[in-house]
Amino acid sequence: MIIAVPITGELKYYPISGADLRFSMSTTVFFFILLWSRKIHPVLAGFLTGSAVVCFRIILDKVEVGSFHFPNHFPVFFYYMVYGLFFHIFKVKKLYHRPLLIGLLGMVLEIMGNFTEMTIRHFTTDMKMTNSSFFIIVGVAIIRSFFVLGFFNTILVRETRLAEEQQRKRTEEVLLLVSNLYVEMFQLEKSAKNAEKLTSACYSIYRDLKALNIPNQAQEMLKIAGELHEIKKDNQRIYAGLSKLMAKEKLDDFMNIREIISVATISNNNYSELLEKTIDFQVIIHNEHPKYRTFIILSLINNLLANAVEAIHQEGQIVVTVERIQDFVKITIKDNGSGISEKNKVYIFEPGFTTKYDQAGIASNGIGLSYTKNVIENLNGKIHLIESSKEKGTTFEILLPVGNLIKKE
Repeated sequence: MIIAVPITGELKYYPISGADLRFSMSTTVFFFILLWSRKIHPVLAGFLTGSAVVCFRIILDKVEVGSFHFPNHFPVFFYYMVYGLFFHIFKVKKLYHRPLLIGLLGMVLEIMGNFTEMTIRHFTTDMKMTNSSFFIIVGVAIIRSFFVLGFFNTILVRETRLAEEQQRKRTEEVLLLVSNLYVEMFQLEKSAKNAEKLTSACYSIYRDLKALNIPNQAQEMLKIAGELHEIKKDNQRIYAGLSKLMAKEKLDDFMNIREIISVATISNNNYSELLEKTIDFQVIIHNEHPKYRTFIILSLINNLLANAVEAIHQEGQIVVTVERIQDFVKITIKDNGSGISEKNKVYIFEPGFTTKYDQAGIASNGIGLSYTKNVIENLNGKIHLIESSKEKGTTFEILLPVGNLIKKE
């Protein structure tokens, strides 16, 4: 501020020929920096800037004409002091939500500063205040204040949009994370129930073995029952922790279907770029839809889209179609990838089955479609492999009852 304002103050013009009344860009820069900076105190800024302008002009006089003219320059100090003082008194920085008022106050501040400076000049020099000078000051103040306001608001809008974009990306990332956690929680809950059943079965066998007077085997079975019980409790603790984590994010569990699919497609488009693939994602939504449970739908679609991305070699297309059929919502995901071989089609929903291997020849865990099928069946829905071939790619169809996806009244 103390560098920019004095320099821009020398970019001046004289609206009245032969008069000492002059205008420059310094006020514009000073007003903008006061608005833009959140840390500079306006009064301190006025003092430092006014002092810097006076010193700069005195030094210029010395360089240009070889002498100092302090009385000609010190009145400008009071212009910046008055401007900064009343900027602070009017609390202009707290009025960002009222741009018109900021513009009007900027005009008032400039008029007050100019009037103070010209009053001091009236008593220290031969400069006179005339009606024409006053109206010019007012006109220039209006133009400069609203010019600064317009420029400043443009920057604010840009910063707001950047912040919204960052927030949108974070929300998408959290939604994807929570949707994945939702599937894991479902599996944990299922594992806990299975462990409970196995514990009960092992305890029954323990009692039978004890009745048959086979103490060693009975104790081993009791030990197995105890370990299964511990597994169940561990799963329940993890489930409770994940539930708290999801609740802490305070995300809306019900969203518009187009927004849900948008999050999934953006994520998988980024995934395809990571794999150096070029994939065209198309979304077709028929009929009107209520808001659906976000994490369920997102976890299902995201898993199938990721599989589709992996099935496409270098370039391809993935089409997501959603339509309402009476009390059901049908989601179809079609890709033009390599397809699934005939011998593998009967195994694709089996836990542990996979056709994916890394460079070291290690198979993936193969739980994607198995998880998907479990979640869908838990909702009383169905998933079908409609077609899959090398020529036509793969098409999956999900049918879910709307009643299990919407908010209960």
